[in-house]
Amino acid sequence: MASLLSPSPLLSLQPPYHHCRLKGVPCLVRDSLSPSIRVPRWLLPESGKNKQIIKALEKRGISSLELPLIQHARGPDFDRLPSLLTDKSFDWIIITSPQAASVFLEAWKAACSPKVKVGVVGAGTARIFDEPLQASQGALHLAFTPSKATGKVLASELPDNVGKTSSVLYPASLKASSEIEEGLSRRGFDVLRLNTYTTVPVQSVDATLLQQALSAPVLSVASPSAIRAWMNLIQNEKQWSNNVACIGETTASAARRLGFKKVYHPEQPGLEGWVDSIMEALTAHEELHRF
Repeated sequence: MASLLSPSPLLSLQPPYHHCRLKGVPCLVRDSLSPSIRVPRWLLPESGKNKQIIKALEKRGISSLELPLIQHARGPDFDRLPSLLTDKSFDWIIITSPQAASVFLEAWKAACSPKVKVGVVGAGTARIFDEPLQASQGALHLAFTPSKATGKVLASELPDNVGKTSSVLYPASLKASSEIEEGLSRRGFDVLRLNTYTTVPVQSVDATLLQQALSAPVLSVASPSAIRAWMNLIQNEKQWSNNVACIGETTASAARRLGFKKVYHPEQPGLEGWVDSIMEALTAHEELHRF
């Protein structure tokens, strides 16, 4: 997700859904606004996070413009998931993103809602399970969240079965790293990874919105896919060097590898820390341009 911020009214794009969900949305921020063109200060490209982060920033007087950059599509293992849930039981189902949670829940319902024990990477992913948990009558058990919302910490802290091998089903993005399954395997877990979804760039970007986005002081992103999509979009814009506020360390590391210099992120991934990082990036921009 990418998003751009400013004290202007919110402009939100509602893209058509056809077997995929938009994941990327950018946002820009500027302090002095033309009455004819409102430029937001923050760019946000991640499905499922926009409403909460926009609301949190509005409380601080910051509004946003959303520009979709990436979308979700089914992965090569999508069709295997329902039958696996029907035919086999696992000690753990590991879910590491809101989109992975949505895809898993779709398959879980198609498999007639079998009893499962789920571990999630953090609070944002856990929220996707709120309504299904209430309706599951105990079949869906959310049993683990790591002390820090990263794949590395999840792999190091997931409880195992003493005296026997624990089985793990890991429905993931095709583009996700192998950090989790490798970390769990080193600890003796039997891990089955399914690439149930992937992310792809949107086919076109509104030219007017893109020009507004390019003038934004802050780009806010919630996934490596989103920052890669932004880089691809601006590859001919050599002068873009504004601040990037990331939801966590993983996305920030991806941004730095792509060459972004002014990158901000919280120590603990999550909504509150993300908001703080966005505000820090905005403050840094304002201080730089104060004189």
